[in-house]
Amino acid sequence: MNKLPVHPENFNTNFISEKLGFLPNTLKDFSFQAVGSGQVGDSYRLSLDWNNNEGPETIIAKCSAKDLTSRQTAKNMNLYEIEAYWYNQYGNKIPIRCPEAYFVGLDKKDIGNFIMFMEDLSPARQISQMAGCNVNDIRLALDEVALLHKAHWDDNNLSKIKCLNYGKDRKKFIKQFLIEIYPEWCSRYKDRIDKSILEMGKSLIDRYDSYIEIKTEPIVLSHGDFRLDNMLFYDNNGRVAVLDWQTLSAGVPMADIAYCISTSFSDSNDRKIHEESLVSRYLKKLNLDDGVYPYELAWRDYRRCSFIGFLMGVISSMLVERTERGDEMFAVMVERSGKQAIQLESLSLI
Repeated sequence: MNKLPVHPENFNTNFISEKLGFLPNTLKDFSFQAVGSGQVGDSYRLSLDWNNNEGPETIIAKCSAKDLTSRQTAKNMNLYEIEAYWYNQYGNKIPIRCPEAYFVGLDKKDIGNFIMFMEDLSPARQISQMAGCNVNDIRLALDEVALLHKAHWDDNNLSKIKCLNYGKDRKKFIKQFLIEIYPEWCSRYKDRIDKSILEMGKSLIDRYDSYIEIKTEPIVLSHGDFRLDNMLFYDNNGRVAVLDWQTLSAGVPMADIAYCISTSFSDSNDRKIHEESLVSRYLKKLNLDDGVYPYELAWRDYRRCSFIGFLMGVISSMLVERTERGDEMFAVMVERSGKQAIQLESLSLI
């Protein structure tokens, strides 16, 4: 089997038309331009010139990262494999809004070779992760992720699916990785991140064994990277479209909720004002039976999960290609989630 042509410069018209379900020679020509801001995958908008207007005018091609560091990270952490699994197993069965996938290709001999053709959701817009968004945007996002969580609420079968549980086998590695890289990370960001957050991070790593041993329930399908860079919004306040399923896992619901809320508000005071009502709204959207997941339990889990954005920012920044935008994006994630964890006194729960 030939390797997948995982970047547009290696595509040809017959490859595209075939993967979109059309006969050879129906696509006359195509062009492409880079879109998005992914760290471990490269995305392109393909403009398609059909002989008889057979197919869509544009599609999005998501490909393996060109940067070798980012690509190797994605391969080592099974990120392309996980995204393919989402679209093959769940994408058209769960009512959360995500792009329709026309073709998902993963080279079984080299899972670093990945390509996906999917629906172009233009004119939906991405909101800048660094700029943040307003509370209504967050409400819409949480309404959508509630549909994901509700679909397999407290489903113990999720813990038996290998592709959803890679993280469990990496706990020791992550702990050792954090111990090794955190001093370097602090040195990189010491002039950017408040000292209180750096000290909180040190305390968290010192207690990491206790942190990962906390038993939290229920088990749901968790997006794992539920933040603004991975969503598309519509100007008419329509449903949010959720992208980037590379970190899907069997996890706890409040990981997505705390992560989204902490990283989306540019002002921590705005977050403090709205976060309790946002958690309550999410629980109402789940529409569970009384007593299944009471607010008090959800709020405790929310506080425990406030470290997610901090950890994601620290770890990811040391594993992918370093860029000026990436440095600032990860700093913003760490700063916002760090403030959340401090204000919620989350260290007291581990």
